[in-house]
Amino acid sequence: MSLIARIRARDATVGVIGLGYVGLPLAVELARAGFKAIGFDVVDEKVRRANAGDSYIKDVPSDILADCVKSGRLQATTDFALLASCDTVNICVPTPLRKTRDPDISYIVSAVEEIKKYIHQDVLVVLESTTYPGTTEEVILPMLARDDFRVGEHFFLAFSPERVDPGNPRFNTKNIPKVVGGITPQCTEVASALYATSLTTVVPVSSAKVAETVKLLENTFRSVNIGLVNEIALMCNKMDIDVWEVIRAASTKPFGFMPFFPGPGLGGHCIPIDPFYLSWKAKLAGFEARFIELAGQINGAMPEYVVGRVVEALNRRKKAVNGSRVLVVGVSYKANIDDIRESPALDVMRLLKRHGAEVVYHDRFANADDPELAHAEVSPIELTREALSRCDCAVIITGHEGVDYQALLAIVPAVVDTRNVYAGVASDKIVRL
Repeated sequence: MSLIARIRARDATVGVIGLGYVGLPLAVELARAGFKAIGFDVVDEKVRRANAGDSYIKDVPSDILADCVKSGRLQATTDFALLASCDTVNICVPTPLRKTRDPDISYIVSAVEEIKKYIHQDVLVVLESTTYPGTTEEVILPMLARDDFRVGEHFFLAFSPERVDPGNPRFNTKNIPKVVGGITPQCTEVASALYATSLTTVVPVSSAKVAETVKLLENTFRSVNIGLVNEIALMCNKMDIDVWEVIRAASTKPFGFMPFFPGPGLGGHCIPIDPFYLSWKAKLAGFEARFIELAGQINGAMPEYVVGRVVEALNRRKKAVNGSRVLVVGVSYKANIDDIRESPALDVMRLLKRHGAEVVYHDRFANADDPELAHAEVSPIELTREALSRCDCAVIITGHEGVDYQALLAIVPAVVDTRNVYAGVASDKIVRL
């Protein structure tokens, strides 16, 4: 039986390397579609919790995970030797930027090295980790292919960009359209067949390079437009214009305008990083992506601008930032999730401390034991009247639901609002972005 036939019959064993925000939801969807799914990770705690049916990813309910585990359709492991039993392998590992802003694909390379040890004929390998155009063909293919082990014939290789939006109540792994591009047409066909078994819509494209560039375009589009609206916000501040009112009124145009909103900076694993993957690759091709780089500079400077607004808010109260107690409200990179990767709150807190402020934070979603928060050396507080009365200024970085913003405004002497949570509220305490 061919691999496609085994996939369509759910007789294939599917492997997923990396059980984070991308990998765990994918493994669960494949298991729910009827496959035997094996999730691989190097973190013992993730494997333990997954096998206990205890989800650490908000978008994966524990009861659904537990059902997959109890039925025997899903198991997690740190033993990569089990790759030998897999007919398909999806790579869902981190791809950070180095401090020099060049791509760090070491996690991808490590995953492929493990696959290479156990790879067999008639197996599909799909990279989902966001990376620069050409990674699948230029890095992974040479690691796996041999003269007697040819892609599109003995094994299949493709790229399919993850499009996870943590905390999105409408779109999830199952119903977000899945772009797929293979090294050969046969590779695209096999990979498309896998995703068609468990996901609502599959969108084949002509090559892995196209699929890799699709993801970078999507997030560069957001980065550039956010950079534009952040620059508009800076301009409006200089001219004493309410940028939020401008955006609200512009949004009434039924064509030719899409609203983006200013903020304290970019966060998450994708939007602050992906555009630089594209510009880095463009430089290698002799092209300078000036628009992308400029947007990155504007967005990257927003935390410093926010700290300047905190200084202004305190000055209005004849207070110096040095020695003031500043409350950061919301440290995750977007509302109502626990993910603090690349969150602008981390930069804001670091800069405030450099100015001599005593910094505390409140975030009911974030894990206080997160290494990045621990490294920031800031203390969490509850928003009690006593705790708020000890703060000289609050700065709202992430507009989580469930926060009593009115009580905060009533008690804290000055509030910097970077998310427009006080839309329509008139108060001399508020300093807007």
